[in-house]
Amino acid sequence: MSSSVLEELKSSKSVPPRYGKMAGLLLFVGAAQFVVGLILAQARHPGYNVSENFISDLGIGPAAVIFNLSVFVLGVMGVLSAYFVQRSIRKPLVAAFLGLTGLGAMGVGLFPEAGVFGGLAHTVSSLVTFLFAALWAIASYTLRRPPLTYFSVVLGIFSLAALTLFATRNYLGLGQGGMELMIVYPVMIWAIAFGGYLMNHSEE
Repeated sequence: MSSSVLEELKSSKSVPPRYGKMAGLLLFVGAAQFVVGLILAQARHPGYNVSENFISDLGIGPAAVIFNLSVFVLGVMGVLSAYFVQRSIRKPLVAAFLGLTGLGAMGVGLFPEAGVFGGLAHTVSSLVTFLFAALWAIASYTLRRPPLTYFSVVLGIFSLAALTLFATRNYLGLGQGGMELMIVYPVMIWAIAFGGYLMNHSEE
């Protein structure tokens, strides 16, 4: 962590240093298992096309259990990680963005696009996940020193730009599914990188 964050941890004896490591572990595991789950779901879904199909199309059909469970676990891990981020680092905005991302992901898993409570609930959950994941990556630049600072901002802005293009149906030849993946992958890369950083740089 940056020197300012470490000073905050040292000055607060009531905050166990292990909270930072726990935040990183939850974030790393949540993002890593989702990436693996996404690949498995794509492989198990006959005829799935990463360019033309939405990611949430994996939430119905033969790969539904894999995808819905994986994205729900991602959300739970995100919410729990946000709690430990706030307890250890005391950055309410960063924790709030991460927590909202987690809640949105849980909603995506609970409300498949073709389910009984799909439609609006699924769309809102997806939007909340995409938007706040990008904002979380950008806001988390305050927690580290360069060069990770630059990566968080670049990946967050990339994801936010992809969300804007996706929402306005400007797919740049990638197809709707390809552009949607451009929203997701940058923030997953950041979640794995930041989770690993927290696990290795929190105080013992």
